[in-house]
Amino acid sequence: MVSVTVLASGSRGNSTVVSSSRTKILVDAGLSCRETFRRMQVVGESPTSLSAIVISHEHSDHVTGLCTLAKKLRIPVYMTGMAHEAFQRAERDRYEDGQALERCEHFRPGHQFQIGDICVTPFTIPHDAADPVAFTFKVEGVKVGVVTDLGYMPHSVIQHIRNCDMLMIESNHDLEMLRIGPYPWSVKQRVMSRLGHLSNDSLADFFRSEYDGGAAFVVLAHLSEHNNHPELARTAAERALSDRTSLLHNRLVLASQTQPLEPLRF
Repeated sequence: MVSVTVLASGSRGNSTVVSSSRTKILVDAGLSCRETFRRMQVVGESPTSLSAIVISHEHSDHVTGLCTLAKKLRIPVYMTGMAHEAFQRAERDRYEDGQALERCEHFRPGHQFQIGDICVTPFTIPHDAADPVAFTFKVEGVKVGVVTDLGYMPHSVIQHIRNCDMLMIESNHDLEMLRIGPYPWSVKQRVMSRLGHLSNDSLADFFRSEYDGGAAFVVLAHLSEHNNHPELARTAAERALSDRTSLLHNRLVLASQTQPLEPLRF
């Protein structure tokens, strides 16, 4: 049995659990340790059964609970060397003595590695972090893609996420809401840039032209609380998917910032 549980997704914290019958991986640690434990328990997941933590990049909404989680659970953390260096710098700035990760393994984008029986493939994405990646996970004949925090969809990313059985992908903002919203213009430019975040319209373009339609579940993720609305994201995605009748079997799910999703099982 393979399952995917989105604990949280958004600018205030990102965390997802990918599980096989033998291995359980926490993808990003953007919630506090206490909140991660609470949300896992709400959906019937045991935090002590986690095998490892993998980190996509060092921004705070992906690493807030990392040090405490890794220390309490005594499990290894996997991230790129550049992301680890950036993370350590930020920790030193935040705490006088810094916080160290006792067990940190470095991986390189494009190079597969194994955690238990799960094959992890990290790949480069366009975002304004030190060495940002997204992931696919393969186990028991199931392929899961977790792809957020990217400004656009390059061909390399599209190739990596082909043949996914479950695809979690960013639908961050509605362009009009972002333009008239409360953010400073410099932040708006960052979000809209090719190193920022994927808009509803950009994701819809991908669904119409490049998406292979193989996933049983498509999870819209990292929705902005200020510059998007769940129904806008859903409508844009549904309209794009309905333009291609072969994609109508895809079940659309929206990830939440405030509560975990029920596990998606394969």
